[in-house]
Amino acid sequence: MHVEDPAARPERSGDPDPDAFLLVATSGSTGRPKPLARTAASWVDSFAEFTDITGIRPTDSVAITGPLHATMHLFAALHALWLGACVTDDRARATVVHAVPAVLRDVAPRMPHLRIAVVAGTMLDSVAAQSVPDSVRLVEYYGAAELSLIAARVVGEQPSLVLLRDVEVRTDDGYLFVRSPYAASSARDWFAVGDLADVRGRELVVHGRGDAAINVGGTTVIAEDVERILVSIDGVLAAAAIGTPHSILGETVSAVLELDGSRDLDVVRADARAIMTKEALPRRWTVVQRLPRTASGKIARGALLARGALA
Repeated sequence: MHVEDPAARPERSGDPDPDAFLLVATSGSTGRPKPLARTAASWVDSFAEFTDITGIRPTDSVAITGPLHATMHLFAALHALWLGACVTDDRARATVVHAVPAVLRDVAPRMPHLRIAVVAGTMLDSVAAQSVPDSVRLVEYYGAAELSLIAARVVGEQPSLVLLRDVEVRTDDGYLFVRSPYAASSARDWFAVGDLADVRGRELVVHGRGDAAINVGGTTVIAEDVERILVSIDGVLAAAAIGTPHSILGETVSAVLELDGSRDLDVVRADARAIMTKEALPRRWTVVQRLPRTASGKIARGALLARGALA
């Protein structure tokens, strides 16, 4: 089976692994998508534990909120079919939804039969979490196209992500390395996707991508941390944080925002000044109608720079 985005085809060289049953591509959030080959077992062997974590049942109707060429959504669909559940795009009747945080925030309040919400793709923010009714089981998991499932938690029951049983992790200079039986063929040994993390026993705290780290006068500011704070401010629908070159400090933080129209940018900036450190506080602010996103729903920071959103 070969699944890819026709609008952003990855460049392939050579023949795939002869044992591969699936050819997919990374999301391309930091550049051009990369092709990946997977065996059936690399996903199917994790399905039983994923079922235990999420609580999804064969009687559920599972809503997929993104395209199947995005591995997060393809994994969700194949897991549901393996379990015997129904896969649907009819959110009004669905009992389970898989979504990135930005989409979950929009769809969860309009799903009357929802009992389980599974969120992944980017770290769960407080606004997305609060959009889910208390009666709904909210599950967050961390993974990557190359590595599949790495860790998960039930929000409200577990404060941190917990590693899946057969997954091993270590850190090197703050970067997370993973060895997993669920990895793609090209990532079977210790593999890193560039995320910064802390490991505490079997608990995992992910801080964001190392290539999203902004060096402000010697202080490392993680773009995802800035974005989570900005999205928590009233009036902000979505946010992207980008490093901008600075002659003295090396870099400063610039913010690109989607606003809901209820508050002016000046008010949002004042709120940000009250809660953010001086290093993390954006010095440049830009408002756009819609932030560019990958097919899986992640903010495409590279596309913002390419479009000159901060010019």
